[in-house]
Amino acid sequence: MTKVLLTGGSGFIAAHILDQLLSASHTVITTVRSQSKADAITSAYPSQTTSGHLTVAIVPDIAQPNAFDSVLQTHGSGLEVVLHTASPFHFKFNDPKKELIDPALIGTTSILSAITQFAPSVRRVVVTSSFAAIINEAHVSDPSTVFSEKSWNPVTIDDIHRNPATAYRASKTLAEKAAWEFVQNKENDAKFDLVTINPPMVFGPVVHHLATLEAINTSNERIVDAIKGKWKGEIPPTGQAYIWVDVRDVATAHVRAGLGLVEGVAGKRLFVVSGWFSNARIAEVLRKNFPDDKEKLPEEGVKGGELPEEDKRFRYDNSETTRLLGIEWIGLERSIVDTVRSLKRVEVSA
Repeated sequence: MTKVLLTGGSGFIAAHILDQLLSASHTVITTVRSQSKADAITSAYPSQTTSGHLTVAIVPDIAQPNAFDSVLQTHGSGLEVVLHTASPFHFKFNDPKKELIDPALIGTTSILSAITQFAPSVRRVVVTSSFAAIINEAHVSDPSTVFSEKSWNPVTIDDIHRNPATAYRASKTLAEKAAWEFVQNKENDAKFDLVTINPPMVFGPVVHHLATLEAINTSNERIVDAIKGKWKGEIPPTGQAYIWVDVRDVATAHVRAGLGLVEGVAGKRLFVVSGWFSNARIAEVLRKNFPDDKEKLPEEGVKGGELPEEDKRFRYDNSETTRLLGIEWIGLERSIVDTVRSLKRVEVSA
């Protein structure tokens, strides 16, 4: 079995990664920001905590330059794989540099630095990046543009005050570029190789504890809005990113790539995509599968949220990633249905 460090263990994607790792009996050290988050994880996995297969460490602020030093000093012996998922994804901020750029960028470089200093046994690091580091906002309506593993967002630090979405995209782009620059700089003497996972919009069931639906992760917020009746009169615009993936597939990508369960991924960006989606299509899935909620859902014929025609949107190609990972991507209907069922469990238990 493998000893793995997973950062951001209470996050949406990380919670699924943690579940997959523990289900396969790997030893996991995971980091969270507070004792309450640590308690929620250990209470969910009591036997693994007691056996020593799960340890939860607190890193209060990943934006501090040496944030991960203590964790790597304490748990670095025999560590083989690091899965770095900890990075903010939200649009509710006042200062984009302090609340988005610094945690993403410094958090990434600080953990890579800590690994080189205190955990020389680490052979692979997987960083959770995003389609945000691939997309070019100027070409989202251009059908001749094909986004792939080789595409890079041209956004810079100077663009972060343009709007919240651009600030978030800058945080992911700058953090991923910093990771690649770190491992390519021979002065850093990194003994590990690097893989990045670049998902677009991520839907799927929640597995971690949520106090209320208001605490839902950003990507699932639109589904919560729909089932709470906020789409009743009009379906909101989908946004610029019309592609998506299920969180369970994103977790599987991290595990397969990180633990070396597939070959040929070292030094690769993995563009994990299931397909196209729209808010209008989500509404169709909800009407079909949850008839008891029809009073809150938009009726058939309610406009809004449609996918642009093919000649008015970008294209994408993630065939290399699909070939390397060997994942049969979960479909949209299954993902949305499973998501809503998990949210209803949260609502009942709240």
